[in-house]
Amino acid sequence: MHLILMQPTEILVDQPIAKLTAEGHNGEFCLLPNHVDIVAALVPSILAFELESGEEVLWAVDEGLLVKQGSTVRVAVRHGVPGDSLETLQQAVRQRFQILEEREAQARSRLSKLESSFLREFIDLGGTP
Repeated sequence: MHLILMQPTEILVDQPIAKLTAEGHNGEFCLLPNHVDIVAALVPSILAFELESGEEVLWAVDEGLLVKQGSTVRVAVRHGVPGDSLETLQQAVRQRFQILEEREAQARSRLSKLESSFLREFIDLGGTP
């Protein structure tokens, strides 16, 4: 099989694999090369796949969509974080969430300032709040 793992802004993985394990709304499932084609909505979880060399690779993924068509498996997620083990994945995910929370806080602050500025300008023009 060939795996293409992507985020909206980049392709994270594009390589041959022997096996893939993912988690959808109905639970965890495994895909092997001869499995039937499938479309599955993914939940935030660990995406694990085995390379043809036998090495296991782990990615923490946000919600997304998996499409297996023929020998190609395409996985589109909002966020993906690689890790060597569950411990390193946990740490990487915490760091990523902290960064996202900080960005969201900055965006909320900027939006609040924009709203305040808009109301001041509206009142200055003779409007009523």
